[in-house]
Amino acid sequence: MPAELGERLTAGPSDPPEHHVRVALDTRLRALLAHDAGTRSGVDPEDLHQMRVAVRRMRAVLRAARPLLDRAWADGLRAKLGWLGRALGPVRDLDVLLARLHGEAAELGGHDAVAGERLLAALRGERTAARIVLLEAMGSDRYVALLKALADAVAQPLPVSPTNGDRPELTALVATAFSRLRKAVRAAGDDPPDPVLHELRIHGKRLRYTAELAEPALGAPVRGLLKATIAMQDLLGDHQDACVAQERVRALLAGLGAAAGTDVAFAAGRLVEREEVRRAEKRDAWPAAWKAVQRAAREWR
Repeated sequence: MPAELGERLTAGPSDPPEHHVRVALDTRLRALLAHDAGTRSGVDPEDLHQMRVAVRRMRAVLRAARPLLDRAWADGLRAKLGWLGRALGPVRDLDVLLARLHGEAAELGGHDAVAGERLLAALRGERTAARIVLLEAMGSDRYVALLKALADAVAQPLPVSPTNGDRPELTALVATAFSRLRKAVRAAGDDPPDPVLHELRIHGKRLRYTAELAEPALGAPVRGLLKATIAMQDLLGDHQDACVAQERVRALLAGLGAAAGTDVAFAAGRLVEREEVRRAEKRDAWPAAWKAVQRAAREWR
């Protein structure tokens, strides 16, 4: 573990953009460390969730701030965080999937609920294996080195871009993130396939994290955009969760083969149908959510 962090960093509207990046990294590093022990114990899945969020937000901040920072330094730290994110991700994804499908199986009731739980046994085994990998990563020298690199990063001013030109302000970073999302939505067309909607969610997440980075400096004007972006991102996240759940249920059934039996196959079919209803609902709702983001962007700018 790194040496104890100093006082919590803060930033105000008059601070330079790179200081806001430093404050964001400091905040997320503290969150990561706060949930380290809970993630190791596995008692409360929320600890892993919050630790993964902290990693994702640090990576997103470094990505958004590339025009401000020394690019090689920022990309190097992002890569190190990416390694940790890949160790945390499978367990968290399985936590979400198992909780979702367990609840839906219970709602089926009777024999279908029992059959649904039989279907999920393979997912529980997969989670056990993924957790072993996670704990190995968190017990490694590589993890300790990452924590030290993060602690060193927030202990002093961040290395800025060596270019001679003016570095963009936070407003410009938010505008760029919104423009990229708008371009992606236009390219997606009126009826984008499911994988494209997932890509739009990723663009929305990048806009969200960039707006969060800028909020201490920009204040109320950016909060409407942030709120609308979070709503769209959440909706597309629900859509993606439904798509993944459908795929995994079908794969689990196929993996059982003839051993599944008609009762498990019937329960699997019912689970897929329920996810299809959710998927369709979210697909129908996302254009309105995007329009809300557009309105918020016009008001902000």
